[in-house]
Amino acid sequence: MASVSNAGDVPFVREYDQLINGPFNEYLALSASVGGLVKAHSEMVAKAVSAQRQFLVIASMSQEPNQQTLVSLLKPTSDQIQAIQEFREKNRSSDVFNHLSTISESIPALGWVTVSPTPGPFVKEMTDSGQFYANKVLVAFKDKDKTQVDWAKSWISFLNELQKYIRVHHTTGLTWNAKGVDSSRVANGIPAAGGPPPPPPPPRDIFSEANAGVEEARLALMRDLNMGTDITKNLRKVTSDQQTHKNPVLKSQAPHPVSHIPSKTTPPAPQQTSVKPPKFELDGKRWLIEYQIGQKQLVVNCTEMNQSVSVYKCKDSVITVKGKANSITLDSCSKTGVVFDDIVSVVELINCQSVQAQSMGVLPTINVEKTDGAQIYLSKSSLNAEVVTAKSSAINVSVPNNVGDFSEFAIPEQFKSVWTGKGFKTEPTDIAG
Repeated sequence: MASVSNAGDVPFVREYDQLINGPFNEYLALSASVGGLVKAHSEMVAKAVSAQRQFLVIASMSQEPNQQTLVSLLKPTSDQIQAIQEFREKNRSSDVFNHLSTISESIPALGWVTVSPTPGPFVKEMTDSGQFYANKVLVAFKDKDKTQVDWAKSWISFLNELQKYIRVHHTTGLTWNAKGVDSSRVANGIPAAGGPPPPPPPPRDIFSEANAGVEEARLALMRDLNMGTDITKNLRKVTSDQQTHKNPVLKSQAPHPVSHIPSKTTPPAPQQTSVKPPKFELDGKRWLIEYQIGQKQLVVNCTEMNQSVSVYKCKDSVITVKGKANSITLDSCSKTGVVFDDIVSVVELINCQSVQAQSMGVLPTINVEKTDGAQIYLSKSSLNAEVVTAKSSAINVSVPNNVGDFSEFAIPEQFKSVWTGKGFKTEPTDIAG
């Protein structure tokens, strides 16, 4: 059995340190160069990675613990993931929101330690979620700011290397030491990972007593991982309309006692959002329209083409955007429509349910991600628009026809891939019920 002093000699700990000292340190250095909120966010990420490194050291020396102890071991990482995601939510109006979202959407990848038998694909799924926002950073700063471009690439590179590391050392799940001792005997005095800026102090009460209901929470965790649900800051309000993703280690913690699994998802999200005051204001170059309910005549007048419109958690509302806007984003909205004139770059529908978007002028691109039900109307001026969809269903696009009406077309949801000898050829397919 490895001792605390030589835990770094264990192959999967040693290679995790190499992962930190290589790709992860590059991400930290570039975050420091970008500065501001991005740097502050990266310091939180460093704490999360350090906490995971400590957890891996424990695993290298210990037999697999019971669920109660595992919950306590995961708490330091869980707390940091939660803080990282909350930081993004508190800075939605920031100019670096896409940077913060790149991290926030993919940081649950650190929850791979709770996933079995496919931790690698789980990290890939989280990486893809972060890549969506990383691509926005890449597009915004291409040929303008190499540091920003390298920053986005560095984080995705770290996650990709993490996948490779998992495939080698933890193919079907976290590797524990079958000949090790009880984890409670080796928890104290574990060194923090080398590489990142000064690691955080050891987590307090890392083995404090876990409350009742751990097993039920663990089962709920694995169910939620398979369903692809999100987490929120109180660990219980989990809804499909939230933008933050799964935090499996946070869910496994579940300190509140429960006697049955459904209680994790019983509280509906509207109870959380209904208390938020509606917002309709211009913040710098971004129009913020938030928490509007039943408002059918909201009008935004874009006086400059570099103004963007952000619509967040609105319900049963209609927003009309007049003039030329740089972009429009509907995030976590339901039964909400947006009508707009000319768009410079893109209209995005993210985490929405039953929404509509109607173009009255020019529209280069419309992105639809993690949305269930979207009706898109194109104008004659926007027939060349690119419609990009991911993880979405029931997406229909209507185009004007020769009789002054619209013809509706469904965007494919199912695809088949066939090996050609050199690669896979993928094409849409309809499967009859």
